[in-house]
Amino acid sequence: MDVLKKVPVREQDSKVRATNFEEVCLGYNKEEAMEEASRCLNCKNAQCVKGCPVSISIPDFIKEVKEGNFKEAYDVISKSSSLPAVCGRVCPQESQCEGKCVRGIKGESVSIGKLERFVADWAFENGIKPTVNAEKKNKKVAVIGSGPSGLSCAGDLAKMGYDVTVFEALHELGGVLVYGIPEFRLPKEKVVKKEIENVKALGVKFETNTIIGKSFTIDELIEKYGFEAVFIGSGAGLPKFMGIPGENANGVFSANEYLTRSNLMKAFKESDTPIMIGKKVVVVGGGNVAMDAARTALRLGSEVHIVYRRSEEELPARVEEVHHAKEEGIIFNLLTNPVEILSDENGWVSGIKCIKMELGEPDESGRRSPVEIKGSEFEIECDAVIMSLGTSPNPLISSTTKGLEINRRKCIVINEESGETSKSGVFAGGDAVTGAATVILAMGAGRKAAQGIDEYLSSKGN
Repeated sequence: MDVLKKVPVREQDSKVRATNFEEVCLGYNKEEAMEEASRCLNCKNAQCVKGCPVSISIPDFIKEVKEGNFKEAYDVISKSSSLPAVCGRVCPQESQCEGKCVRGIKGESVSIGKLERFVADWAFENGIKPTVNAEKKNKKVAVIGSGPSGLSCAGDLAKMGYDVTVFEALHELGGVLVYGIPEFRLPKEKVVKKEIENVKALGVKFETNTIIGKSFTIDELIEKYGFEAVFIGSGAGLPKFMGIPGENANGVFSANEYLTRSNLMKAFKESDTPIMIGKKVVVVGGGNVAMDAARTALRLGSEVHIVYRRSEEELPARVEEVHHAKEEGIIFNLLTNPVEILSDENGWVSGIKCIKMELGEPDESGRRSPVEIKGSEFEIECDAVIMSLGTSPNPLISSTTKGLEINRRKCIVINEESGETSKSGVFAGGDAVTGAATVILAMGAGRKAAQGIDEYLSSKGN
């Protein structure tokens, strides 16, 4: 065994997986997991923990895996994470826990994410569930949204003994885990539904088809229905567009709509929900959502181009997702920016006009700003365009809640320490606060808010 290298992870062959929606990564088996765990140095001052937004005791759970104590490993993870099978699959470990792993200095970091996934899947297979040891508190807390921040907050509050009800606007639970992330990255029946069942096992109640701001307002939850605290984890589901000519043509989608049709409404199967299967599809954007949309379109039978205005080094998507997309045959048009969407006489997309870019001086974020190269315009023929340019929070909750402060980006303003908003007893976290970000950052925000809610309600006494 070469301790400087990770134990390889089995995957579907790229030519096969490009034609199906089954999970790409097959994960570790028992022997592989134990071998990979043996690479961990079990550092006393573990930097990996500092890189984890939910502060999992990583060396402790890996030590248990190394010794074959998988239930004990699950118990360690469950103290900090309500969604380990999800995080093990979709977290950007390379820039978080694994990015700080000491093993990575002279070799490859430990595959922390794949080990977390193995432990969570083993727990599913063996019927192991998280437990509640705290005494029941006679205090009701409402959680708005059943995405990663809401589930994380609800799970932590339930473990503390609170009476928690989650309100979900859609007919199915899971938020972005269900409507946003494709089946081939995050299986719904095998993973998401089981994670939610584990949160239910903690005593959390769920109400679907309930739109806060229409069905009830936050003020009504507090004043009429007796909730003593509220957490807003409603995400950021409002898509952004470029504002270029032709964006209203038939065949232009937001990535949100495209992925929701495919993932939540099962348009990739035989379904009453239609989805356009273009012969040639252009996806505009370079983040994880762009990769998800592109790889979904590919599996539906399209030739797919990704158009992104910066170079490969600046792609915001996970390295693993870019690697998988390339393996599957997606074409990358980098340093390229759309300027117009072209359409035929019937108003349907016929192509996209682009201009070549070069990188200039760094912008406020430190990334080099793309600059147009005059006279470099060209066209890509296509019959569908998917815009994946990020999302912002839906203003429904902020516009129907008295005393809730928002910033210029329509995001809810919070106290960074506690997660409390400008309205007493109302907390918020995840994409509703930050704008579109990662699952694990949303979970970290949910955990922080759960702690803030506990301190707030404890200070009120009985």
